[in-house]
Amino acid sequence: MTLGRSRTVFVCSCERSMPSYGESVARGCKNVSIQSGDQFCGAELDRVRSALSAGEAVTIACTQQAPLFREVAEDAAFAGDLVFANIRETAGWSREASSAGAKAAALVAMAAVPVAPPALVTLASKGVVLVYGRDEVAIEAGRQLDDELDVTVLLTRPEDVAPSRVWNFPVVQGTIRNARGHLGAFELTVDDFAVPAPSSRDRLRFGLSRDGAVSKADIILDLSGGVPLFPAHDLREGYLRADPADRAGVAIAIAKATGLVGEFEKPRYVDFHADLCAHSRSRITGCTRCLDLCPTGAITPAGNHVAIDAEICAGCGNCAAVCPTGAAAYAIPDAETLLQRLRTVLVTYREAGGSEPIVLFHDAAHGEPLIDALARFGPGLPANVLPVAVNEITQLGVEAWTAPVAWGAVAVRALCSAKPKHELTGVERNVSIANLLGQSLGYGADVCGVIEADDPDILRSALDGVKPGATTRKPASFLPLGTKRSLLRSTMVELHRAAPAPVDCVAMPAAAPFGGIEVDVEGCTLCLSCVSACPTGALSDSEDRPALYFSESACVQCGLCAATCPEQVITLVPQVDFQAWNAPRRAVKEEEPYNCIACGKAFGTRSTIERIVAKLEGKHWMFAGENAKRLDLVRMCDNCRVDAVMNEGFDPYQASPRPAPRTTEDYLQARDTPDKNKTV
Repeated sequence: MTLGRSRTVFVCSCERSMPSYGESVARGCKNVSIQSGDQFCGAELDRVRSALSAGEAVTIACTQQAPLFREVAEDAAFAGDLVFANIRETAGWSREASSAGAKAAALVAMAAVPVAPPALVTLASKGVVLVYGRDEVAIEAGRQLDDELDVTVLLTRPEDVAPSRVWNFPVVQGTIRNARGHLGAFELTVDDFAVPAPSSRDRLRFGLSRDGAVSKADIILDLSGGVPLFPAHDLREGYLRADPADRAGVAIAIAKATGLVGEFEKPRYVDFHADLCAHSRSRITGCTRCLDLCPTGAITPAGNHVAIDAEICAGCGNCAAVCPTGAAAYAIPDAETLLQRLRTVLVTYREAGGSEPIVLFHDAAHGEPLIDALARFGPGLPANVLPVAVNEITQLGVEAWTAPVAWGAVAVRALCSAKPKHELTGVERNVSIANLLGQSLGYGADVCGVIEADDPDILRSALDGVKPGATTRKPASFLPLGTKRSLLRSTMVELHRAAPAPVDCVAMPAAAPFGGIEVDVEGCTLCLSCVSACPTGALSDSEDRPALYFSESACVQCGLCAATCPEQVITLVPQVDFQAWNAPRRAVKEEEPYNCIACGKAFGTRSTIERIVAKLEGKHWMFAGENAKRLDLVRMCDNCRVDAVMNEGFDPYQASPRPAPRTTEDYLQARDTPDKNKTV
């Protein structure tokens, strides 16, 4: 694959502990200058220093000595692009090392794909800590923290707690009803709040209590032994929890608390675009996929869209993986960059002579150490397995699972722990959709999957057991450009185009983020309420005539159109219609417009106006007899209708006039006035 600009690539054999892959890298990567060697971090370091002094873009196929090479680059005032690729543990240290040249070239090429650094969120803590417990364990923790932090101890339902001779920090009673916030900004609501009596003698005695007290803290040390205050509590920054009976666990929590003072930066894991969100319209709830899967409660409803608290977000990426519109998009890396890396590694692998590639997604915390252990103490990765690092495997959307298949991968796997840090519900949902598409299009069954392993031998066994899908096909070569939803659209089109056994339509489960609609055309009045409710523009109208159009590639199956339709004539159809995805919008219903009888402007559908006139004519007192002319108002546009009412002096909703009220004088006058028609 041709890299973007001229680049020098250093390929080291690591003291001849693995093959030299210089020729393979040159075959797979065009527009590069290959420097092969045996010890670039030692005896041949001057060669690296010389290249860095020249200021060219440099790739070094070694990550172990990256700090040394960065130091050399700094000394040489290097301002170019310096990247590192690990080909030793992932390719060279393997019993199949002699066949891993194409993989080495692919990994070197992938390392050159630029990845933008994420935006950062700053959390500030002044060291105000609330120790929440039941007994002396909490008080002793407060004593140990008092020298470094501002301590308050809150005891829930305390029994016999001996008072201290001198209190250096407050000890109060109370039970936390609810808690919210994060490191540096916790807010707690406390019931049964009371302060101890100064005269407490043998045990603490508390005064009158009250509910609803509010407390704020930067850090919470929970030693209560009860239910955690937060969902996914181990992912909440600033919330430390330990079993009070576990002395070692309490000591570790205390040590962590002392380090939580100052300013801390964390990535903004998710970029959120409220205008794309399909959560709600007009108080009707549509999509709740992200709300259902967020483990920390960082996502909350906020009107027509949701809100994501970046300070609470733990970065699992489940929201981005299942978001159908791209409103929630993962940023480490973004979907476009991830797909560019995938395309690069697969295209380069093929051009370097590799075959039957298997993509292996993994994270840094669990996946990298396991792959390293497999290389150091076992047979290493198979030569056709291409490891691709991501921040969390739970960030992978449908496009990340299916695009590698379109580009030629015979299988896609994601590596996680047997006890994963994040729930895999979203991953499993996307894998099932990808497998349904793969099987329906002839790519093979179970082309995608998750490997749960904590032992390197189990990982190797699982990879050896992968059965490649269809291999005799021409891979796609499309460029991944655009937003998350547009990437999904192009992936679907190309997946179908490269399919060994293409079909026109694949039925999907109800949770799938794409599909069509069925409309009872006879019952549809073209009120276009569905168009107003549709958050993605899948449903649209026409400026020229009454019409309803539908674009299936934009539909996310949020259900807002069906819920909003006053005639209830819309039904969701979860599916992937490849012909529709690759076609312009289709007309669902079109009608002739009705022209205003006064000015001639089109203002409604002919069938609707004629239906209203037919229901009112001669059948309603407001439009019967001498009031029949009021039907003309129904045949007028809004402006002409107002003019007619104002100029002609009648209201189309006005009833017959009521008789004037009679006074006492009227009755007396009628009594005194003789009736000429009365017979005496």
